[in-house]
Amino acid sequence: MSYVGPDFEPPQNRRPRRGPLTVALAALVPGALLGWLVYETVGGSGDDGGSGQATVRSSPPAASSAPSDDAKEPSASPEPTNTPSASAPAASGPLKGKVVVIDPGHNPGNFRHASEINRQVDIGTNSKECDTTGTSTNDGYTEAKFTLDVAHRMRTLLEKQGATVKLTQDADRPFGPCVDERARIGNQAKADAVVSIHADGSGAGNRGFHVILPGAVKAGAADTRAIVGPSRDLGERVAGRFVAVTGSAPSNYIGDGGGLVTRKDLGGLNLSTVPKVFIECGNMRDSKDAALLTSGAWRQKAAQGISEGIVSFLRG
Repeated sequence: MSYVGPDFEPPQNRRPRRGPLTVALAALVPGALLGWLVYETVGGSGDDGGSGQATVRSSPPAASSAPSDDAKEPSASPEPTNTPSASAPAASGPLKGKVVVIDPGHNPGNFRHASEINRQVDIGTNSKECDTTGTSTNDGYTEAKFTLDVAHRMRTLLEKQGATVKLTQDADRPFGPCVDERARIGNQAKADAVVSIHADGSGAGNRGFHVILPGAVKAGAADTRAIVGPSRDLGERVAGRFVAVTGSAPSNYIGDGGGLVTRKDLGGLNLSTVPKVFIECGNMRDSKDAALLTSGAWRQKAAQGISEGIVSFLRG
């Protein structure tokens, strides 16, 4: 996420007769499709080298949890919906009965709705813009596309552990949700853990990830005092597993080098009543970090690291 905006300052009814060729193709297609799905899950080609285009496009609402690098225009509904994207019925596993909310930072359609995302919303301590467009690499790979891709990969991994997974948005609405609604989605789901996925937009040479924790806030509609402790536990576990799986170093430009930062000015944290953290996975404006963020294989590692941190937190 760039330091600009609400959470920081700077996407045949007819049945023909089947001949021999049709039968042969019918036998081949499932195998090819299976191979494609395996390939996409471990990284895929997608935008691994950066799209080089500044146009923001978004994925349609996902019917399955398979990760994808493909992007299409969001459907245009007249008003944003308050219904988050929910996972398929949870499988059996160690996280059976647990609810995880993944918050992909920014909506790929935000740039088309400047007036809506610029309106002020109450975050407890003060007011900020509803949302922003997010940042992008110098080659035009957007933060919104990055966050949604990582969220899809995380959903797949966490569902395999038995968790019920909800996304705050899945490019299934024209814009948003606003930062206050993002917090509300996690609260209403009674989530056991919420992680908001982002990528930074700082200067070249600034590298690494950092996890943002909620500070103790009691103002207006905000009261984080009950979640400060468990959120720190969640953040420490996410940071630890992110380092172990991705090999990325903590930020060299924010915090004390430990990869953890506490803030009191983020609506998504201030208004949360359940354990929640943000993670800035890297700096999109640094060429070395950008090479990682645009790699499908690396995004799979990022999703794995974050998910392992969540699993560790939920299992105690």
